[in-house]
Amino acid sequence: MHPFTLERPKDLPAAMAMRAQGGRNDATTEYIAGGTDMIQLLQENVRRPQRVVALAGLLDSRIESERDGLRIGAASTMAEVAAHATVVKEFPVIAEALLNSASPQVRNQATIGGNLLQRTRCPYFRDVGYTACNKRTPESGCAAISGENRWHAVLGTSDQCIAAHASDLAVALVALDARVELRGPTRQRTMRLVDFHRLPGTTPHIESVLEAGEVIAAIHIPASRVARRSSYVKVRDRASFEFALVSCAAALDIDEDRIREARVALGGVGTKPWRVPRVESALRGARIEAQSLRRAAEQATQGAKGYGHNDFKIELMQRAIVRAIETAGARA
Repeated sequence: MHPFTLERPKDLPAAMAMRAQGGRNDATTEYIAGGTDMIQLLQENVRRPQRVVALAGLLDSRIESERDGLRIGAASTMAEVAAHATVVKEFPVIAEALLNSASPQVRNQATIGGNLLQRTRCPYFRDVGYTACNKRTPESGCAAISGENRWHAVLGTSDQCIAAHASDLAVALVALDARVELRGPTRQRTMRLVDFHRLPGTTPHIESVLEAGEVIAAIHIPASRVARRSSYVKVRDRASFEFALVSCAAALDIDEDRIREARVALGGVGTKPWRVPRVESALRGARIEAQSLRRAAEQATQGAKGYGHNDFKIELMQRAIVRAIETAGARA
C-alpha cells in the first residue's frame, strides 16, 4: 500500500476544504467513509493518494420519512436501509437490491453514499499489472475491448472504456426517480440520480458530476404509485457476494389487468445505471403476459453492442426485464 496521511477533520466544511484544494480531478486526496471499496483500492495500489480524508461522523446517517417520500442520509449503512420498515414496505426494490449486494459483513459497514460511488469491478482496472486502462490511467488504452470482457457493459460504451457500473442500489434508485443531494464547499444542490453518473466518452476516469470537494449528503426517493409494487432481479455467477452480470429493477402501477405506468432500469449491462424509457413506453397499457412483456423488453436492446465474450448479455437482459416485471406484477 502506498503511504498516505490520514486526516480526521473536525467537521464537514473542513473536510470539503481539504478535498477541494487540488481541484476536481485531484488524485492526491481521497475521501473515505465506510471504506469497504476504498481500502481494496488502496491495498491494490489502484489509488495512490498522499492524503485520505475521513468522513466518519461528519455525514448524516438518518433515514427519515418525508411528506413526499423518503430521505436517506449518505452515512446510513446498507444494512440499516435494507432493514428499515418503511423501505421494506414502501420501496421493496431498494431492500432487495441491497440484500442482493455484497455480504452481511460488508453491508454492516458500507455507506449508501459510498455504494453509489464505488468503482467498477473491471479486472483490468483493478489489476495494476495491466497498463492499458483509460479509467485508471487516461489515454493508456482499454485492454477489455479486445480482452476478456464477459463482465463488461453493452450499453453506454465508447472506444475508450466498456467497464460496467457496479452498484445494485443505484439501479433501484434510478428506477424510482431518486434524487441525490450534493454538498460542496460553496454550494448545495440536488439533481436526478440518473444524471449523476457520467458516460465514459473520451474521459472514462471522470465517473460522476461531483465537483472539487463535493460529497453526497443524502438520497431523496419520491413517493409514487409504482414504488410499492417493485422488484429487483439479479443474475450472477453465484448466489452470494457476487456482482451482477445482468440485473433489473422494475416498478409498476397496475389498473385492473393492465400496466398503467412502469419504471425499468438495468444493471451489469451499462457503463452507468441504465434507465430504459423505451421499455417503459412499450409497457404502458400492456397486460402482464409473456408475449407482451417480451415485445416490450426488446426495446432495451436499442444501441446495445457486444464485444465478444459479453454478447450473451443482450439476450439475458431482456429475460431479466420480463422476470422483474412478472415478479413486481404479482405483488399485491
